[in-house]
Amino acid sequence: MFILIFKLFGWKVTHYLPDGIKKCVIIVAPHTSNWDFIFGMATVKLMKLQQKFVIKKEWIKFPFKRLFLSLGALPIDRNKKNKEGEKSSAVETMAELFHHHETLRLVITPEGTRSKREKWKTGFYYVALKAKVPIALAFIDYDTKSTGIDTIIYPTGDFKKDMKQIMNFYKNMKGKNSNNFSVDMELSE
Repeated sequence: MFILIFKLFGWKVTHYLPDGIKKCVIIVAPHTSNWDFIFGMATVKLMKLQQKFVIKKEWIKFPFKRLFLSLGALPIDRNKKNKEGEKSSAVETMAELFHHHETLRLVITPEGTRSKREKWKTGFYYVALKAKVPIALAFIDYDTKSTGIDTIIYPTGDFKKDMKQIMNFYKNMKGKNSNNFSVDMELSE
């Protein structure tokens, strides 16, 4: 169904994740509409990409369990304790997932919402850095009706430099509701 809608609306996949990348954090932007989910799911199906996204373990129960798992949900316990007995951060929990999977392509929307957000959530960067995996820049561009994964960034630990590269990649992308999309201006300088 996702692919049929994707093609009927005239969309195309223009860039693909290189074959050799088995572990990465995939960030997707712009994220301004519920349509992004449909076009994004069509993209991963056309790419034959096995991707995952994290979800609170509480959501993995009837009646949603089968649906979420079939779409790539990876349940996490947000109350998990670390070695010191303290609550693990979301970054720690997600980074740890990479140690337990031979292949893991974890999708994150750094805007965190479909509403305009001028400050991005940056946890994805720290997950990739801690897990020692690259960040794949995926896009859904309504201007060109194209999707894909265009650029791979290996985080260096120089947060400002790496984030500037990411912001420069996304700055000209157009979301469905283009007024709802902004790169993080503070990180693009």
